[in-house]
Amino acid sequence: MLAQETVGTADRASKAMAPMLGAMWVLPLLAALVALAFAVRLLITRGRAPRLHELVWSLALAMYAVASFAVVLGTAGGWTEWEFGLFWGLGAVLNVPFLAAGEVLLLFRGSVVRWAVVLVLVFISAFTLAVLRGAGTDPVALMQDLPSGKEVFGDGSTAHRLPQYVSYPSYFLLLAGALWSAWRMRGRRELRDRFVGTLWIAVGATVIAGFGSAFAALGMLLAFSASLLVGIAIMFGGLLRAGRARMPAAATSA
Repeated sequence: MLAQETVGTADRASKAMAPMLGAMWVLPLLAALVALAFAVRLLITRGRAPRLHELVWSLALAMYAVASFAVVLGTAGGWTEWEFGLFWGLGAVLNVPFLAAGEVLLLFRGSVVRWAVVLVLVFISAFTLAVLRGAGTDPVALMQDLPSGKEVFGDGSTAHRLPQYVSYPSYFLLLAGALWSAWRMRGRRELRDRFVGTLWIAVGATVIAGFGSAFAALGMLLAFSASLLVGIAIMFGGLLRAGRARMPAAATSA
């Protein structure tokens, strides 16, 4: 009798969660749209061509949008090997290195830095593509609501370890660059908006790379989908805040 009541309770809970799980594609879809808006905003400049760091950031955000849309497809209709490959390669591996590269290009000028960054990005992209093309996948693991790279590619495989090799070091580089930029601008009233915006970008990247990765590893679809949207929205707000025009203090007093 007790076993029947337990099964009945589990069935009711499953039915209650079904509408919520069915709508999980809405949050990553919104995240994809925000990322696209973010990318377009970076490319639209006032009377000049986009700078190299803006182009690199736009590519990173386009990757984020594609990876988020892959989550939409996987959540709404079931995951395929191609969809998970896009999500893993563009979202879990390459997105953060391109964001960090844009930060480096913004902070350090010169042709040597530009060429070094471009060569590193080409190598990382080619390496990621080669690894994922040769990686085997577990079709049973793809049947989950939010598959993990550990189960899809196999624990300890090169494809599974790609974020540890590429994305994690890039995240700390991005965070250090953003915090250093914010520290350099502290106390300057004319740069207050850029100072606050830079901190927002660092917080948004932390939400995505830190909390989002943890939720994905635990298979927590709702929390992961929410982190996609919240993180990119915070970064977008930081970009808009940092881009506000403000008169220098000397010019204002004059």
